[in-house]
Amino acid sequence: MILKGEHLFVTGGAAGIGEALVIGGAKEGAKVSFVDIDDAKANALVEKLTKEGHQIQYTKADVSKFETFKTGYDKLVSTFGSVTVAVSNAGRNSYADAVEYKDEEWNDFFALDLKSSWYLAKLCLPDMREKKYGSVVNISSIHGRMSRPNFFPYSAAKGGIIGLSRNLALDEGKYGIRVNSVHPGYIWTDMVHDLLSKNGDDIEKAKQALGANIPIGRIGQPDEIAYGVLYLASDESAFMTGSEL
Repeated sequence: MILKGEHLFVTGGAAGIGEALVIGGAKEGAKVSFVDIDDAKANALVEKLTKEGHQIQYTKADVSKFETFKTGYDKLVSTFGSVTVAVSNAGRNSYADAVEYKDEEWNDFFALDLKSSWYLAKLCLPDMREKKYGSVVNISSIHGRMSRPNFFPYSAAKGGIIGLSRNLALDEGKYGIRVNSVHPGYIWTDMVHDLLSKNGDDIEKAKQALGANIPIGRIGQPDEIAYGVLYLASDESAFMTGSEL
């Protein structure tokens, strides 16, 4: 129950790592709010966790557009109160040729994969500053620090999250607010499934081949990332800020 008494807010909480965070946060005692654009998956998750006795709520919101995001955020805060721990998780893939990539593609992608983390900070930091308490965790990627061919502009956005998180940690520490980032490797989510299937390869063979390059010998599971994120969100990591996990 490391999040008992907290209000956890998660972006992109309907599937993958986000879903694992919503489930894990609820089981750790938090009131959990999340936004997503997939109503069907989100509502099914809310129904499941509500039946188990957890405090959970969802609203549809596009986090790449500030006013839409703010409307959803304010709605959830009006029910559960101020957000005390926040996780910026929403994102997608984008693999492109730097010459052929169009301005509108760049803008749309960065609005979701980088700008939304700034938007979440704009929304949650005022209350956290007032209360002199809060924890923000931004989900980056191993590709923020190392990469492979054909990962433009994904690596650029994930590298941006690292810098954003580091500076927020420096700026917000005086308010008692901690900001850290988490950089998952290959985790078995829809995003990785789509990556492995885009060339028409046998999914199971591609999954095993990718796992063979990982020291532990397999692709990770979403809840294995969620445990680390929830640790950073909780007071168990009270002296950690500006860190990259």
